[in-house]
Amino acid sequence: MNLFVYETYESMSARAAESVIEIIRSKKDAVLCTASGDSPAGLYKKMVAYVQENNIDISSVAFIGLDEWLGMDGSEEGSCRYHLNNQLFHPLDVDEKNIAFFDGRAIDPEEECKRIDDSIKKHNGIDLAIVGLGMNGHVGMNEPGTSASLHSHVAEIDPITQQVGQKYFKEKKEISGGLTLGIANLMEAKNVMLIVSGEKKAEILKKVLEEEISNQLPATLLRNHPNFTVFADAEAASLLKK
Repeated sequence: MNLFVYETYESMSARAAESVIEIIRSKKDAVLCTASGDSPAGLYKKMVAYVQENNIDISSVAFIGLDEWLGMDGSEEGSCRYHLNNQLFHPLDVDEKNIAFFDGRAIDPEEECKRIDDSIKKHNGIDLAIVGLGMNGHVGMNEPGTSASLHSHVAEIDPITQQVGQKYFKEKKEISGGLTLGIANLMEAKNVMLIVSGEKKAEILKKVLEEEISNQLPATLLRNHPNFTVFADAEAASLLKK
C-alpha cells in the first residue's frame, strides 16, 4: 500500500489526476472505473482540465461505473451517473459506447450486474479503479458485512449510507438499494486508488488503514491489493500515526 498525504484538497486532487493521466498515457485503451461522490470530484475537474489543455486523446479509454442507486439512472438528478455525466463524461465528450454504467432502473437488476461484469471481461479487466470511502468504511455500495468474494451485485444499503446519501438530492429519496461492483472486481483491477478528503473522514480513514482487515470494514480489504494507493488531504489524514 502507498499512502500520499497533501496539504490541501486541491493539491491532492491535482496529483491524483496526474496519476490517472499517467495510466492513460501508458495505455491508450485504458479501462477506468469511476466513483461518484465529493472526494473524487476534484480529481475529475483537474483531469478534465489537463486533458483539454494538453489535447490528450481519450477516444479509446473505456469507463466503468462503480455503482448506482436502485431505481435510478442518469436522468435522475442526484444519481451516480448524473454526477459523473456532469463532472467527467460530458466535459470530456466521452462516447456512450465507451461507458458501461449500471442502470438502476433495469427490469432485471441481477442481469444488469451480469452485463457490467461481462463488459469488464470484454475489456480484459480494469486498469484503474478510483473509489471513495464511506463513513462506515464502505467502498462502492459494499456495506459492512458484504462478502469479499462478490462481483457485481444488488446491494442493501446501510442506514448510515442512506442518511449520508441524502445530501445528493434536493428532496428526500428512497435509497435502500443499489447496484455495485463487488470487492472481487476491485481486487482484480490492476490498480486501486482510494481518494479521501475532509476532517469528517479522518476517523474512518484511521480505522481503515490501522485496524484489522475485515469485511466489517470493507475498505480494509483493499490493503491486500498489490497496487493499492491512498490519496488523502491533511484533514482526512489528521488522525493517522506519523
